[in-house]
Amino acid sequence: VQLQASGGGMVQAGDSLRLSCAASGLTFSMYNMGWFRQAPGKEREFVAAINWSGSSTYYADSVKGRFTISRDNAKNTMYLQMNSLKPEDTAVHYCAASLRQSFGSMQTKATTYPYWGQGTQVTVSS
Repeated sequence: VQLQASGGGMVQAGDSLRLSCAASGLTFSMYNMGWFRQAPGKEREFVAAINWSGSSTYYADSVKGRFTISRDNAKNTMYLQMNSLKPEDTAVHYCAASLRQSFGSMQTKATTYPYWGQGTQVTVSS
């Protein structure tokens, strides 16, 4: 299983970015997916999750209303549209996959996901 995150960059507060996570080596539609992020000196934190079909999503309170998670199973790709970016969004953003069984609050836990991408840096200046 390989997950390749891309789309990060350096932007100013209020700008937008779209992250992508391209998956290979798995049947993408059989996996729930998630985005996490880790800032320097901080623990990895949950950002958003989406179920295998795209019909259910979870968001961290800190990004709710600003970020949108989506997926295209035909392209084996997950996205994170990030609008109204804030300096506190600065972090390495990681995508992760877990084999679908159920979709609930456990999707907010990093330990739920056995597969991880390499991360893409998002830097937001004020």
